[in-house]
Amino acid sequence: MPLKKILEFASGLLCGTALFGIMSLTFFDVLGRKLVNNSIPGSLEITELLMVVVIFAALPLVSERGEHVEFDSLDPYLPEWLRRAQDVLVHLVSAALLIGLGWLMWQTGRQFGVNGETTAQLSIPKAPFIYGMGVLCVVTGVIHLFLMAQPRVEKAEGEGVAL
Repeated sequence: MPLKKILEFASGLLCGTALFGIMSLTFFDVLGRKLVNNSIPGSLEITELLMVVVIFAALPLVSERGEHVEFDSLDPYLPEWLRRAQDVLVHLVSAALLIGLGWLMWQTGRQFGVNGETTAQLSIPKAPFIYGMGVLCVVTGVIHLFLMAQPRVEKAEGEGVAL
């Protein structure tokens, strides 16, 4: 199985599972409040943690597919070599920032683990989530390094989200 397929499967599964968890939790929480006048304890904490999973699991997919919001109003007026240089620079800066952010998150996760940081209500350890965020940032940074070497792909009119 090619690396791209593994990435899409793993990130998609992680993101989809977390999103399904949020949906189910919200459904049963509202149902509990309406039927038995009692909500699920810690549902907000669990939703927040699952949102972290959704956002950071989707990040590699968004980068790999080039689905970031972009401002391209001036692109038609720039020569091809300058647009290519701009792409390389954007991918390089994105990779450096994401890998740096991943390293910082890993350090934070380690510190949270040492200190025993947990959520307030359910006492769920925070460190695994911070580690996961760091790993997914580094994966996304590596994707940007690979994209830096790829030829420029022109998007069709109206494709993607562009300002």
